[in-house]
Amino acid sequence: MTVDVLFPYYGDVAMMKQAVESVLGQTSPDWTLTVVDDGYPDDSIPGYFGALAAKDPRITYLRNEQNLGANGNYRKALTFVRNELAVVMGADDVMLPNYIETVVAAHQQFPSAQIIQPGVQVIDEHNQPVVGLVDRAKRLYAPRVQGRRLLSGEPLAVSLMRGNWLYFPSICWKSDSFVAMNFREGLDVVQDLALALDLIKAGGSLVVDSAVCFQYRRHRESDSSWRALEGTRFIEEREFFTGMADEFAAMGWRRAARTARLHLSSRLNAAILLPKAIRSKQHEGVRNLRHHVLARPGGSKK
Repeated sequence: MTVDVLFPYYGDVAMMKQAVESVLGQTSPDWTLTVVDDGYPDDSIPGYFGALAAKDPRITYLRNEQNLGANGNYRKALTFVRNELAVVMGADDVMLPNYIETVVAAHQQFPSAQIIQPGVQVIDEHNQPVVGLVDRAKRLYAPRVQGRRLLSGEPLAVSLMRGNWLYFPSICWKSDSFVAMNFREGLDVVQDLALALDLIKAGGSLVVDSAVCFQYRRHRESDSSWRALEGTRFIEEREFFTGMADEFAAMGWRRAARTARLHLSSRLNAAILLPKAIRSKQHEGVRNLRHHVLARPGGSKK
């Protein structure tokens, strides 16, 4: 069974090459790699991928004529799905050698599941294992699993609304439902969580596999880190949680709706970032973060 590795790219060249090498180093040969370069300004990149593709027909490289932004490039990447399983890999993350074989085995055990979340190790920009506050929180919210476990329905939605314990670049998706649902337009921060919840609301299920097979990179210079410090990511999060609460309520998922309106873990994350924003003199960020922490559930702070 072949897995489509989709690789929307814009960022650090050295980390990108490490990510690509990790795909090439899989113990299973059953993968294809499709790189969608969103116009990163480095003239060496087309030649690098051209040389790789000349040696390995599983590799395809495309470069956008115009920058599409994160959401647009992710949506474009999905148009290249050809196989039963697909992963949208981060351009600074690392697949451990057992990734492909792990997600394929999980799919074979639970073939109806649309989402596979394997075990993840978090690393920093120096490739060192780290466990910061965000990832400690993810471990707290994540279900306790040894081996594999199938989750679905409102209990899964409630769990993810309490705290998003998914690591999007590591997730393997069942391609037919993944492509049909696609990412919601206009989301750059919570697009992954939105897609997972859309599939869950439609009756989809998720497999948690405790086998560690992916390294997720968390570093200070990432786009998500800056968005968090400026507080802009929480504007999107607040609007998203409010909208999800309404959607859950319309389905009769009252617990999920209530949890979404509270979005306590998101508020806590903003509260933790407030002192750093103050020290960095991010005045707009301080305002955005404070508003997110103090806003009334489901509404604005009066």
